[in-house]
Amino acid sequence: MKGVLLVNLGSPDSPEPKDVKKYLGEFLMDERVIDIPYTARALLVRGIILKTRPKASAAAYKKIWWDEGSPLIVISERLQGKIQEQVDMPVALAMRYGSMTIEKGLRELVDKGVDEVLLFPLYPQFAMATTETILVKAEALRDMHFPNLKIESVPAFYNKADYIEVLSNSIKRYLEGKNYEHLLFSYHGVPERHIRKSDVTKSHCKIDGKCCVTPSDAHAFCYRHQCLEVTRLVAEKLQLKEGTYSTSYQSRLGFDPWLQPYTDRTIERLGKQGIKNMAIVTPAFVSDCLETLEEIAMEGQEIFHEMGGDEFITIPCLNDDSDFVNLLSKWLNEWSET
Repeated sequence: MKGVLLVNLGSPDSPEPKDVKKYLGEFLMDERVIDIPYTARALLVRGIILKTRPKASAAAYKKIWWDEGSPLIVISERLQGKIQEQVDMPVALAMRYGSMTIEKGLRELVDKGVDEVLLFPLYPQFAMATTETILVKAEALRDMHFPNLKIESVPAFYNKADYIEVLSNSIKRYLEGKNYEHLLFSYHGVPERHIRKSDVTKSHCKIDGKCCVTPSDAHAFCYRHQCLEVTRLVAEKLQLKEGTYSTSYQSRLGFDPWLQPYTDRTIERLGKQGIKNMAIVTPAFVSDCLETLEEIAMEGQEIFHEMGGDEFITIPCLNDDSDFVNLLSKWLNEWSET
């Protein structure tokens, strides 16, 4: 029997420092998130970050925490529930980090008689620190606990026409009747070295302004190309005029070069240039979370106002939007029939 495991990033069990510390420890010790040798990673994470960051991160989580729990978890559960109503096979939900583990999700499906799982990372673009770590973890768990389980995975869907249509329509609906001068597409940042490490050709990705628009097999696993392509396709769909939209990257960590331009500095620059009304969308996420609700909607808005801006419009993620639910359900039903 076939079944589906939706996988998102994860969340602390609560916005209290002890739970945030536990969550950050698991997340940041992942070798595909901070990809440096184990000893150096342990010294950085356990010796520095976990001694300073959990308190500040907990304060940020408290700003966005819902009565029902973590927004990312609640939204993901709503998405799962709505998909299950349209799909005639078991649909489970798991998180890469935190207590809703991938092992628990696979166990839930196996206990229902599933022997063939479609692993569905809830990320439109491929990245080492998101899709790849989910796939590697699931394969390791299969080998260890579920040797007879067949696992397939959904590839990045950033450029699928029906996804671009759903995303574009969502942006269009939300901005209807709103006055804005610039639309910023903000994607989660990654270190530049992740782009080069994911380059299957070992030579194409130079992050030089040319490689992402030059056809290559590397694009199948190039996060930067896939982000830029989402921006291009949505802008084309919405018939956005050149100069009225741009791409940036948020949530950088540490001092190594990360993908640029940075979102906070881009918001600052737009304000300084006299943009009074701007909108921002975050297409690297399908569910609103700390990075969208606090870093963008709160911190980003504060930066924009400090630079003289007036209206700062944050466009929600697709979340459990009915068109998005219908699209994912269609894809899953097509897979179940193969």
